[in-house]
Amino acid sequence: MDAAAIHARRWWTLGVMCLSLMVIGVDNTILNVALPTLVRDLHATTSQLQWIVDAYTLVFAGLLLTAGSLGDRFGRRRGLTVGLAIFGVGSVASALVGSANHLIATRALMGMGGALIMPATLSIISNVFTVPAERGRAIAVWAGFSAMGIAIGPLSGGWLLQHFWWGSVFMVNIPIVTLALVGGRLFVPESKDPAPPRLDPIGALLSIVGLVCIVWAIIEGPGQGWTQPSTLAYFFVGVAFVAGFIGWELHTDHPMLDVHFFANPRFSAASTAVTLVFFALFGAMFLQTQYLQFVLGYTALQAGLRIAPISLVLMVAAPLSARIVERVGTKIVVASGLAVVSVALVILSFATVTSGYGPVLASMLIMGIGMGMTMAPATESIMGSLPRHKAGVGSAVNDTTRQVGGALGVAILGSLLASSYASSLGPDVPAAAKASVGAALNVARQLGGEQGASLAAAAKSAYVDGMGVGVLVAAGVALVGSLVALAFLPSRAREHIAPVVPVDDFEVATA
Repeated sequence: MDAAAIHARRWWTLGVMCLSLMVIGVDNTILNVALPTLVRDLHATTSQLQWIVDAYTLVFAGLLLTAGSLGDRFGRRRGLTVGLAIFGVGSVASALVGSANHLIATRALMGMGGALIMPATLSIISNVFTVPAERGRAIAVWAGFSAMGIAIGPLSGGWLLQHFWWGSVFMVNIPIVTLALVGGRLFVPESKDPAPPRLDPIGALLSIVGLVCIVWAIIEGPGQGWTQPSTLAYFFVGVAFVAGFIGWELHTDHPMLDVHFFANPRFSAASTAVTLVFFALFGAMFLQTQYLQFVLGYTALQAGLRIAPISLVLMVAAPLSARIVERVGTKIVVASGLAVVSVALVILSFATVTSGYGPVLASMLIMGIGMGMTMAPATESIMGSLPRHKAGVGSAVNDTTRQVGGALGVAILGSLLASSYASSLGPDVPAAAKASVGAALNVARQLGGEQGASLAAAAKSAYVDGMGVGVLVAAGVALVGSLVALAFLPSRAREHIAPVVPVDDFEVATA
């Protein structure tokens, strides 16, 4: 198929990429709804629940850079196809396991598939949409679809758990994976680096170990303690391996990731913006989900319904941001988006035990606008700053910054919440109640009467105080991101910054 045919099918290609991305978003959020059911049906301990979530995150984050590089070398559609197949097999295996430990293993397998899927979607878009303005619009649509999982996951998960067994939350992935595989065969052209360097196994090993150790330290920090020897050891080992990765990539003549890309402010400043906005988003979502359930008393399904507005607004705001960028430039849009996110978090800090859903709704609607203004233009800036034959690695960097930023947001804001919550409760409450607001409410139910009601009220008040501290810190982080964008992010791409790959480098799929 020639360039004209590829161009004619480009919007179909985008649809397949959005569908492929959506399966990851749905899976990430649908599992949270199922965790209480896993405790009952699989007798999962608190530690096992954490690993059911974290096994996926660790493998996913650790393999992103390597997966993106392999896609550039061996073919991005091929990488997407393999990733979808692994994700589908992992989903079926997860639905059929009989123990929590087996589920941890199958979730790790799904993380491997996800690491191949996510960078492939963005790199294929960057190679199919060759006109910068149109590429920006396509990435904006991609970013909008990435938000659908926030709404679809909790809603579909709650409904499935009411009507079917817990494994149905994994089986829901299979129709999406099947459609994406068929669509990929019909509409997605193959593309790869026309002159790939030799494989870089040392760089791959250094990046995997470094990222896994850093993400591990971030995940374990809140529970084990940030100053515990084990947490510090993982963190320093991770930093050492990442530093070794950077040194090796500068030294070798066939780097997996050319770290000189970071000298381009379109790449580095935009990556910083993505990291900080996901820090704010994931951290705030972690806090307000618990607020809706433990303080306001909503069920998981009811809380999911009330979180949905942020994704709906984001789906509208992200595509619109591309049009605004064409008029005023990336710098103003990204900086304004991060400032809007900061305002939304300040509004959330005014939530109280008795204020109800109103402040949360207002915060989410405004945050959705800010996220849409930030995510799509910053992602397009990252991808547009790179040669198209390195799109896989560029996409992997974008995805890695999302994962690290989100993990940091949950870990740091969660630690701030825990510290403030425990100190606000005071010394006279039972020790078990200081673990979390959920634990305190369980203790209050056991106590009953006036003593139980008093403890429940104190726990809710302490949680709101801690959440207020956390979201104000997140607001400050988003504001710093806005200032970084204003100071360093260029408004426009320099001409000829991303050379075009010849049409001969495409191997187009046949039906």
